[in-house]
Amino acid sequence: MPRVGGGNLLAQIRSIYVTIDAADASIREILESIEAQSDLRFIYADEVKPILTKVVTVREKNVSANRILDQILPDVGLQYSVGGTQVRIYQAASGSRDVAQTVSGTVISGTDNSPLAGVMIYVEGTTAGTITNGDGSYTFTIPAKSKYVTFSYVGFDTKKLHVEDTELFKLVSLAEQSNALDEVVVIGYGTQKKVNLTGAVEQVTSEVFDNRSVPNATQALQGSIPNLNIQLTDGKPTRSASYNVRGTTSIGQGGSALVLIDGVEGDPSMLNPNDIASVSVLKDAASAAIYGARGTFGVVLITTKEPTKDKTSITYSGNFAMQKPVTVPDFVTDGYEYASHFYEAYHAWNNYSADPKNINKTQEFSLGWLEDFKNRKEQGITDEVTVDATGKYVYYGNEDYYDALYKKTTFAQDHNLSVTGNNGKLNYYVSGRFYGYDGLFRYNTDDYKMMNLRAKGSVQVFDWLKIENNMDFSNMDYHNPINVGEGGSIWRNISDEGHPTSPIFNPDGSLTFSAAYSVGDFIYGKNGIDTNNKVLKNTTGFTASFLENKLHVRGDFTFRNTDEGQTQRRVPVPYSTYEGQTVELSTKYNDLKESNMRTEYIATNLYADYEDTFGDAHYFKGMIGYNYEQSTYKSTYVQRNGLLLDDSENINLALGDAITTSGGYNRWRVAGGFFRLNYAFKDRYLLEVNGRYDGSSKFPTDQQWAFFPSVSGGWRVSEEAFWKVNPELFSNLKIRASYGSLGNGNVSPYSFLELLSISTSDRVLNGLKNKYTSAPAVMPDGLTWETATTTDVGLDFGMLNNRLQFNGDYYIRKTTDMYTVGKTLPDVFGASSPKGNYADMTTKGWEITLTWRDQFTLAEKPFNYEIRGTLSDYISTIDRYNNQTGNLNDYYAGKRVGEIWGYVTEGLFKDQADIDSHADQTLIQSSSQRVTYPGDVKIKDLNGDHVIDYGNNTLKDHGDKTVIGNTLPRYAYSINLSGDWNNFFLSAFFQGVGKQDWYPSSECIFWGQYNRPYNNMPTWHQGNYWTEDNTDAYLPRYAGYNESLKSTPQTRYLQNVAYIRLKNLQFGYTLPQPIISKAKLQNVRVYISAENLWCWSPLYKHTRDLDVTNIYGSDPDLTDADMSSGLNGNRGSGDGNSYPQMKSVSLGLSVTF
Repeated sequence: MPRVGGGNLLAQIRSIYVTIDAADASIREILESIEAQSDLRFIYADEVKPILTKVVTVREKNVSANRILDQILPDVGLQYSVGGTQVRIYQAASGSRDVAQTVSGTVISGTDNSPLAGVMIYVEGTTAGTITNGDGSYTFTIPAKSKYVTFSYVGFDTKKLHVEDTELFKLVSLAEQSNALDEVVVIGYGTQKKVNLTGAVEQVTSEVFDNRSVPNATQALQGSIPNLNIQLTDGKPTRSASYNVRGTTSIGQGGSALVLIDGVEGDPSMLNPNDIASVSVLKDAASAAIYGARGTFGVVLITTKEPTKDKTSITYSGNFAMQKPVTVPDFVTDGYEYASHFYEAYHAWNNYSADPKNINKTQEFSLGWLEDFKNRKEQGITDEVTVDATGKYVYYGNEDYYDALYKKTTFAQDHNLSVTGNNGKLNYYVSGRFYGYDGLFRYNTDDYKMMNLRAKGSVQVFDWLKIENNMDFSNMDYHNPINVGEGGSIWRNISDEGHPTSPIFNPDGSLTFSAAYSVGDFIYGKNGIDTNNKVLKNTTGFTASFLENKLHVRGDFTFRNTDEGQTQRRVPVPYSTYEGQTVELSTKYNDLKESNMRTEYIATNLYADYEDTFGDAHYFKGMIGYNYEQSTYKSTYVQRNGLLLDDSENINLALGDAITTSGGYNRWRVAGGFFRLNYAFKDRYLLEVNGRYDGSSKFPTDQQWAFFPSVSGGWRVSEEAFWKVNPELFSNLKIRASYGSLGNGNVSPYSFLELLSISTSDRVLNGLKNKYTSAPAVMPDGLTWETATTTDVGLDFGMLNNRLQFNGDYYIRKTTDMYTVGKTLPDVFGASSPKGNYADMTTKGWEITLTWRDQFTLAEKPFNYEIRGTLSDYISTIDRYNNQTGNLNDYYAGKRVGEIWGYVTEGLFKDQADIDSHADQTLIQSSSQRVTYPGDVKIKDLNGDHVIDYGNNTLKDHGDKTVIGNTLPRYAYSINLSGDWNNFFLSAFFQGVGKQDWYPSSECIFWGQYNRPYNNMPTWHQGNYWTEDNTDAYLPRYAGYNESLKSTPQTRYLQNVAYIRLKNLQFGYTLPQPIISKAKLQNVRVYISAENLWCWSPLYKHTRDLDVTNIYGSDPDLTDADMSSGLNGNRGSGDGNSYPQMKSVSLGLSVTF
């Protein structure tokens, strides 16, 4: 630690900047290099000279001299004192003082010599300590036999003084932490100090992924960065999501953020989360322009870990997790209760004039059977199956199909092993991971296994040349059980055929008809899709340094092969409806389908950068480069029937005549030259210009090349000479602005080509079914790129000595010439209107991040804590669109994206007089004959024409419809609380949405028997629907097939799905160094971590059958659901019919050798 003759002397040595790039050099050589670059002269006694021969590695560029000294001297037991230009090097004291002593002094900031109030001062190994006063002063007594006194303050390096160095206590100078001054953020093709950023860039580190038991990185990243919108539609272990930055991108070609892993496009779901060092999000056009057309809607840069300098270590980390669904639908399992409500719902829909004969397809129904069921229940008869005179099974079940579907608890395990080393010339990082999940389903469960391997290293071949290689291999296996009865997902099949009245097993152990359609298929255990995905990626690169490390030339070449394989098996499911007789369900399915998809991707980059400072005031950095990428996709699909065995796993064992083959292919190339220029004057005025001349094979020949420029600037107001604000109030203040325009390259490779389809004729000519082609779709003239132009204004400041930090941005993004539908053409045109560049949209939004870091004394020891909050919002409005009629079912100029058009509900009809006096509501169908009854929903006559209707369903004539809500999530937020004390650590991560509307889709379990009378009945419906004795109920008259609810969006049943979720909770302990060092260990940590432990939403006032984040359609792997555009997407077979979100509690251990 330095002995300083005064604050000005420390400031003097801090103002001397040097560059050291030395591997395996002696400390003496490092000191001589500092002398050569400055006026400093080092003096030392003879006994110090042997210590100066010790070898160290220092690679620092343009840093203060005292930082070099603080880095190399303490580890060898040396200290230094400053006097003018002379720096004395001496050995640190090693003994302890036998008697107590009282010391006094002042603690100041090494940056500007200002006093620091609230500095924690404590004596190691004792409970003695104090806190500095408002003027930085302190006085306290050091107990006898003590050795060291520690000074700790948030935002500054901790300083340790020996009790013998009494002079040093008089004036203690703390250096501001390098991460506060020199925090580096990953940007396109390089890094940049955060204080000098002019674009909108947000970065999180590995802390987001530490101690988390999650299948993939995407699930851990959700909610951690403002306006990085990750929509996970369910909790399946394979589930990932596209990355959206700053809201709606394009309603034409669409577009998500470009995700790069170590500079190469990749899939985060196949990445080992424990390998991640940082995630940077480039949000505005200025920061993303370097990537051209692919970075139009933001760029996510994932950087993997590097070896620590001069350190070799082996680290094992692992955890075992216990998991269960966040929510399980709570359905009525009392068979008679369900059956009686089934009859009521069916009878009421049919105007109380028809009785059902079956409960859907799998169980017979009659009023006599219902009466028998009632009598059996009253008599306490528990037998659920009887046999009639014909030998047919008659059921009186009370079955819980979800209890048979899900395990009570399932388990997951995560194991990581990494070996890392760095001696200055050779560094390496080798890691492996195994993640195993035992599956949720009780039968034919969905096993999931992920294995990752990474080998990363570099060799400093010469002082000027470094060769690097980064290899990554991932392998994922997943078994997804399926149903053959009606296809689709198990959840929808339970809704349709999993009747509580029908048990799963017959007395002889065979499956019932209802079971065969649903859970019984899983019990049979033959049907499913086995997925195996592999990714092999390798990047080889070099870095050459010239002109005293001012000029760098870098290049790399990458290949990535992605193999996706699937094997689907479908066989009939045996069941019985008569005693001793077995039949099969879906005999048409007895086939095997093998799918093989391969993507071969190559990429190369060559770029150079030059960096220098002129006249101590003008900082300049320039970069120029070239990028080329190519991707080829091939797929083959083969399906054949006639499986020899039900367990056949290979298509060679399919012997049928029905053979189907198909395939797919596409190829695209992009190339571009790019540049970036940075200029800073006295670290005060900042300017950055980016540009890329981009070419893409995805566009027409005359439109393949375009230039995308951007410019951004910043003003560090706090660096101005006139800035005299006390750092206790404002420590740092910067204003940023940027502007840029990018074309949208996120399109399919052949979007702009006239494609011919080839088909086989159904007619036989000359004994053959001949092939034929059809005319391609019409393509318009003058097609051009969709363009996104973004204007961004940002503000960054630090207050209270940077304990409080604020980052905020406001942006406007105009997406123009979106590729959408053309104008309506006359029928004589003979073809549909071609798509073209016919739409514009504006997205406006903002985001803020607020961080508070501080500490206080708890039991005489410092408690460090941090509170980090984020908040973001956006709205998107259509400015231009071809919709001449203003049809409300389509986009139109002026439409707010996500709008829900519906009706205003006045309540429920009280009686017939209420119906008679109200506007005609025939259109709102609540019964088969369109008769309205007391207890039905009462729609408000907004236009006063005494008829409830939607007019022409256009903007000019929308009848009684109006905008009642919006599906887009508003005010997305997160709160991260963390603290550590005496080797204990605790953190809690909350994430949520402040405002969002949802109207349940028709097939959603929210509606229960209001959708279809044979659907399951949610328990929250019991006693909660209108009757003459329950007129204040939430739900209307009990009637199935109820179009007035499920197909008629209205205010009464519009749900508020805002939420707050405790995403992660951790508590752990790091074993003290004196204990673990005896076992030759560097670090040992034990912890308990929980995911998705708690959630609250206004939706839960009505029901918890659905998790609030499980409302985005059905399982997209098993149905045609596509919710990538949010709640406006294709909901498939109903909201919530998908894999549940999972909550988990894990116990973990991390050991570093």
